[in-house]
Amino acid sequence: MLTTLTARVLEGSDRGSGARLDAYRVDGTFHIDIALPGADTASIDITADAGALTVRAARRRPESETPPAVVAEDSAGTLVREVPLAGSFDTDRLDARYDDGVLILSIPALEGTPGRTGPAV
Repeated sequence: MLTTLTARVLEGSDRGSGARLDAYRVDGTFHIDIALPGADTASIDITADAGALTVRAARRRPESETPPAVVAEDSAGTLVREVPLAGSFDTDRLDARYDDGVLILSIPALEGTPGRTGPAV
């Protein structure tokens, strides 16, 4: 099951979204760390339904008195990352915190879930 999870994480990574992630399991809890540098913490929205977890966050480019950038690789706007969940998770007990530009999610698997697979990203 962990091999399947790893393969799906690599296949489904949206490397252009600016919202990269790491997913891993510790005992019966799955952890998903999503890079959201510069996100406005008040704009972070997490929804869980129909076997998927969706994260939305707004990121603005800082206003300054410097001339407009000729090249700007750091995206601004709304970032959206959907993480399909394979298995049964207790999303009512989802724990989320934002630390140093990373949204850290912890989702316990429901007791008695066979295989406790994990995020199928």
